[in-house]
Amino acid sequence: MTIAGRVDRKSEVWSSRFGFIMAAVGSSVGLGNIWRFTYTTGENGGGAFVIAYLVCLALIAFPLLAAEYAIGRRSGHSAVESVQALARASGKSELWGGIAWLGMLAAFFILTFYCVVSAWFMAYIPFAISGAFANDVGLIEQSLKRFDDVTSKQNLPLLLSYLAIFIGLAVAVVGRGVKRGIERASTLLMPVFIVVLLILLGFGIANGAFGEAISFLTRVRAEDFSFSMLLDALAQSFFATGVGAAVMITYGAYLKGEADIPRSSAIVALADTAVALVAAVVVFSLVFAVGSEPNAGFSLLFVNLPIGLAQMPFGAVIGGAFFLLALFAALASSIALMEVAVSWLDERTGVTRWGAALGVGFTVFVIGAGYIYSREYIGFVDFVASSLLMPLGGLLIAIFSGWIIEKKMMQAEFGMPFFRIWQPLVRWVIPIAIGVILVLGVREKMNEVGFAELVDSALTTTD
Repeated sequence: MTIAGRVDRKSEVWSSRFGFIMAAVGSSVGLGNIWRFTYTTGENGGGAFVIAYLVCLALIAFPLLAAEYAIGRRSGHSAVESVQALARASGKSELWGGIAWLGMLAAFFILTFYCVVSAWFMAYIPFAISGAFANDVGLIEQSLKRFDDVTSKQNLPLLLSYLAIFIGLAVAVVGRGVKRGIERASTLLMPVFIVVLLILLGFGIANGAFGEAISFLTRVRAEDFSFSMLLDALAQSFFATGVGAAVMITYGAYLKGEADIPRSSAIVALADTAVALVAAVVVFSLVFAVGSEPNAGFSLLFVNLPIGLAQMPFGAVIGGAFFLLALFAALASSIALMEVAVSWLDERTGVTRWGAALGVGFTVFVIGAGYIYSREYIGFVDFVASSLLMPLGGLLIAIFSGWIIEKKMMQAEFGMPFFRIWQPLVRWVIPIAIGVILVLGVREKMNEVGFAELVDSALTTTD
């Protein structure tokens, strides 16, 4: 309820630590790990990118993840109101709420193309189960043609149906609230997700090019290091954890007071890392098994992977399981991304949670339909949201939590042992690191191809 421009603290909280961990892990372990991490690793040469990603995750994304949880729990409001409330309490301007608005914008952009890629996965499940990939053995051109046919505007009615179904599932979960919707769905989806992922790992070890995949993921070459690659690694660490998109501030608002934020943040970051690496091993084991190249970009999982599945024993079953796995991951992440906007609308506009969820879902469907009609814009939106907005949001969160919020507030949320390590990181190391990587990374990309070509490259990533 809104009272004199302020809102009451949220009454709903996660019912258990396990429920929160499953929801938080589900929000971060999504297409960012199954789809984006694998193709980005492939494009950046393997091991060098993995190392850069792990460093960014440990020294930048993890401290900011803890900061976002703390901001959310301290206030107990939606992301925008949480930042504004802590700014007020610290005697600073409410204009700092713009940080959360920036994050909400990034979350919304990501949600719009997430749902479209999820519709692609739904379209691929029947092909996988029917064994249709067997017709693509050794024919990269045939597999690429299938991807073009499935995702083209000529297939618009079917893709719109899948898009509506997927968004409808997300709306149904978010509309039911935190305990009965988000937490319950996450505690069901994530255990199944983990079991299926481990089965796929066993399949990759037994039937794929496991050794070659491990070699690729651990191969470090000096020529692979660049600020452009570091920008991709930084963006991936934020994309995977949800940092800089107001997601974890929103989830933090539902945390109970006794929850250990540093420990919970570490669990989420470690789970995210484990799933990303396991998914990469699975995908590259199958891709290398048929001699495909790892640098296929967006289409890696839709073009190269199916050829590998077609040549494997029980490829139809495993293929169906893989795309279903990706769908589960996408749903868990989409729920979190949708909750950012729904939480604010529910809190500040007086609409019901169901009304807010339906409104956000309809808007996402309309924009997603445009992406289906012209899929080339997905690459551009991904670049803007992941490589620009999220790192910028992370930089501002570091400044806000390290310099603007009163020190005693963050001390109370973390406890002194963790706070002593955390504070110098967010005050000095993280802002400088993000600033240098962001500026030099974008500059390097522009120097390599020029600004117009950079935009055109992003627009044509899915071609």
